[in-house]
Amino acid sequence: KMISNNSGFTLVELLVVVVILSIIVSIVGVSVLKRPDEARQGAAKTQIASFKGALNLYYIHTGKFPTTEQGLKALIAKPDDIDGNRWKGPYLDSNKVPKDPWDSEYVYQQPGTEGADYDITCYGKDGAQGGTGYDADITNHNLDEF
Repeated sequence: KMISNNSGFTLVELLVVVVILSIIVSIVGVSVLKRPDEARQGAAKTQIASFKGALNLYYIHTGKFPTTEQGLKALIAKPDDIDGNRWKGPYLDSNKVPKDPWDSEYVYQQPGTEGADYDITCYGKDGAQGGTGYDADITNHNLDEF
């Protein structure tokens, strides 16, 4: 007596899964496409949080934050004033500092305002300081406001 133990998916089951996934992707995709600037704000927040982590690691290794002149580039290439044994970078995954979601440079300042160690700023959709809504500045100090 031969026992058949066919396990696997039928064509109908696979088609049902594909249809369900297509519906989910279309709903999520349409939602994101209707709010591109909101998605860009979220991407800027995520990138600034990533810079914060990289800067903190840089500080742990070198004992100081990069100067304004060195900027965020110090996270990918060792500055001249840092002993080679202390710099353990690169601290970012890319070989260049990423631009913000609106294709502008992030602004780095050290020391930061109001006694902060540093400021990292994305000027938002308009690319200019200040603003409201999607034009509002996103900084390492106001990430929770967006």
